[in-house]
Amino acid sequence: MELNTIQPADGAKHYKRRVGRGIGSGIGKTAGRGHKGQKSRTGGFHKVGFEGGQMPLQRRLPKRGFKSLATPYKAEVRLSDLENLPVTEIDVLALKQAGVVSELARVVRVILSGEITKKVTLNGLIVTKGAKAAIEAAGGTVTEIVVAPVVKKLPAKVKAAA
Repeated sequence: MELNTIQPADGAKHYKRRVGRGIGSGIGKTAGRGHKGQKSRTGGFHKVGFEGGQMPLQRRLPKRGFKSLATPYKAEVRLSDLENLPVTEIDVLALKQAGVVSELARVVRVILSGEITKKVTLNGLIVTKGAKAAIEAAGGTVTEIVVAPVVKKLPAKVKAAA
């Protein structure tokens, strides 16, 4: 084998199809576009979803649902998950290290699901009333984070009118 005789394998290369280059090419004249109409012309196209002026399907159907952007940063933990943890001092970092909540989680809520018999100390977690009662009944303690209520301030013009 010599460098000047190297060629690609048979069938590895294809010629670029040149449309509209005469009848001998097999795709001359209309160049695969059919006869007449908007789609046969240069620059003739519709935007996606266009239905000829009829109200398109995506506008006929009602809007539905909502996907919160805060979802990845919130997590819920059951009492049964806390029971299975090897540590008794539990905070967000301990839950992340144990793999109970996602690494993205910022706010963790403990809910009343399952049972807890172990004495645990919770720090910086939101705890439901039922879960708090169950933890304290098992001899544990809860130090919750304080979530301030959101107060919307009215603009000065609205205050004057009210």
